[in-house]
Amino acid sequence: MRINAGDTAWVLISAALVLFMTPGLALFYGGMVRAKNVLAMLMQNFICMGLVTVLWAVCMYTLAFHGTNKWIGNFDLAFLDDANKMAATGFGGLPIPPLSFSAFQLMFAIITPALITGAIADRMRFSAWFWFVGLWALLVYTPVAHWVFSPAGWLFRRGALDFAGGTVVHINAGIAALVAVLVIGRRRGWPHHPTPPHSLPLTLLGTGILWFGWFGFNAGSALGANGIAAQAFVNTTFAASSAMLGWLLFERIRNRHATTLGAASGAVAGLVAITPCAGYVGPMASIVIGFVAGAICYFAVSAKFKFGYDDALDVVGVHLVGGLVGSLLLGLFADRAFNPAVAHQGVFVNGSWELMGDQLIAVAATLVWSGVLTFVILKVLQLVIPGGLRVSDEDEQTGLDVTQHSEVGYAYDRV
Repeated sequence: MRINAGDTAWVLISAALVLFMTPGLALFYGGMVRAKNVLAMLMQNFICMGLVTVLWAVCMYTLAFHGTNKWIGNFDLAFLDDANKMAATGFGGLPIPPLSFSAFQLMFAIITPALITGAIADRMRFSAWFWFVGLWALLVYTPVAHWVFSPAGWLFRRGALDFAGGTVVHINAGIAALVAVLVIGRRRGWPHHPTPPHSLPLTLLGTGILWFGWFGFNAGSALGANGIAAQAFVNTTFAASSAMLGWLLFERIRNRHATTLGAASGAVAGLVAITPCAGYVGPMASIVIGFVAGAICYFAVSAKFKFGYDDALDVVGVHLVGGLVGSLLLGLFADRAFNPAVAHQGVFVNGSWELMGDQLIAVAATLVWSGVLTFVILKVLQLVIPGGLRVSDEDEQTGLDVTQHSEVGYAYDRV
C-alpha cells in the first residue's frame, strides 16, 4: 500500500491533539479540587504520559494490536522492533506508516487511566497511583483494547462497534473509578463538609482544550483525511453542544441556575457519549445522543449522594454513564449510509436488534473485566504499598501538593 501524505499528516496531527487532551484533563480536574491539591492532580495526569508511553513501547502495543488470538495479542512487535515495517494485524491496508497508527493509539492508552484521577482526588498516595497506572494499563486496558479495536478481538468479531473508545476508554475507566472510590474510601468530612472548586476558570480552560483535542480523538479515528473523518468531526461538536444545553436545561429547572461548571460538565458528557458513535451516525442523531447524555449524566452525578460513594469529580456520572449512553444509543442510530463498515444497522434504521445485542455484550464484558481486575489490583497494592493506598488523615488535611510532592501550586506567601 502506497503511503498517502494527507492521511499520514492527519493521523499524526490527531495523535498530537489527543495527547493535548491529557493536560486539558489535568486542568479540567485541577480547577475542581482544592488549591492545596491542584499540583497533585496535575501530576497524577502527567505521570500517565511518561509511564504508559514506555509500557506501550515495551509490550502494550503489540499485545493490543498484533496477532490473531481473540483474547490478547502476541509479542512480535515488542519494543517496537519492525513496528514501522510491519502493520498491526488487520490494519495492513491503511495508507499510513504503521508507526503513525501506533502513536495514535498510544494517546488513547495514556488518557484512559488519567480519567480515573478525578474520582480518587485528594486522597491517594502518589506511589500507589504510579503502580496502579502501570498495572491497570497492562492488565485492564490492553486486553479490552484488543477485544474491541483489533480486528482479531472477540468483540470486534462479534460485530460490536466502538468508533473511538466508548467501551475501551470511558466505560473502562468509569467502572474502574467506581471500584477505586469504593476500595479507597471517602475523603475526610465528605459529604458534610463542602469542597468547592478552587478555580472554575481553570476548569473551563480545560474543557476548551478537551473539546479541541476531541476532534483528534474522534475524527482521527477514521485513520485518514476522508468523509468519515469529516462526519465524526461534525458529530463531535454537535453532540457536545446539545449535551451542554441538555445539562443546563435540567440544572435550571431543578436548581434555578445555569452554572459554568454545569456547562463544562455537560459538554464533556456529550463528548463522551458521541465517542463510540462519531463515525457511525448522522448529524441529527448526534444532537439527540448529546442531549440525552447531557440530561442523563446531570441526574447521574447526584447518585453518589444517594449511594454514598465519594466520586470526587464525577467520573462515574459523566464517563461511565456517558459511555454507557453512547454505546447503547449506537445500537439505535448506527447507519450504514454514513459508514459502510456498519455491518448491522441500528433499531431506528432497519428495526434490527442484532447490533444492540452486540453492544450490550461489549458493555457487560468491559464492566466485568475492568471492575474485577481493578478491585484485585487495588487490593494487592493496598497490601504491598507502605502505608497503603491513601494518605494519612494528617497529610490529607495538609494537602497532597506538599505531602506528596513538596511543592505548592500558589506561592502567595513566597512572592
